Amino acid sequence: MKAFENFRGVILPLDRANVDTDAIIPKQFLKSIARTGFGESLFYDWRYLPGGKNNPEFILNREEYQNATILVARNNFGCGSSREHAVWAICQYGFRVVIAPWSGEGKDRLPGFADIFRNNSFKNGLLTIELSEAEVEKIFQLVQRDPGLEATIHLMDQTIMVHTATGDEIFRFEIDPSVKERFLLGLDDIGITLKEEKAIREFEATHNAQFFLAGFKS
Repeated sequence: MKAFENFRGVILPLDRANVDTDAIIPKQFLKSIARTGFGESLFYDWRYLPGGKNNPEFILNREEYQNATILVARNNFGCGSSREHAVWAICQYGFRVVIAPWSGEGKDRLPGFADIFRNNSFKNGLLTIELSEAEVEKIFQLVQRDPGLEATIHLMDQTIMVHTATGDEIFRFEIDPSVKERFLLGLDDIGITLKEEKAIREFEATHNAQFFLAGFKS
């Protein structure tokens, strides 16, 4: 997994809530598990017209967002099924960050991201950032005034710096320390396991696997 510390990119404002995984990558594209070729099918039903031509009304097809790498949406992004293909499609298109807001408090709190989608994201190097509704609304307003606006994500400092013509707007975010570490070091699940390779080898060298299995069967 590619290490992530500071990243600058164009913001794409997807002004929709409850974007589910079927909208992100429709079911007909789930036949492959090769983890390649999904970027072209991202948001397929919104992105293309019948016959396969680009839908000029969909924001991803607008010229000023062709190189967007930071996706901003409304709450409950990635809800629906647990398909990991949704994260693969977002990453393979070129996005490295998705920002979404939480809303409400206590039992009425609605998260920015569905749990399974968020977990799939950090395992695949896609950084998900939750902000308040007011903060995300502010970002939408800034991009609406200046399409093609860029932002820099400083993971170490946990800040988003939106670069406007009149100065930088800064937003701070929280992140689980273990998730932050794996992004900064560029570690996926295999990489995290390999950090303990020495201890694993020492354990294997001092334990008789056949004896262990015989005792387990008995």
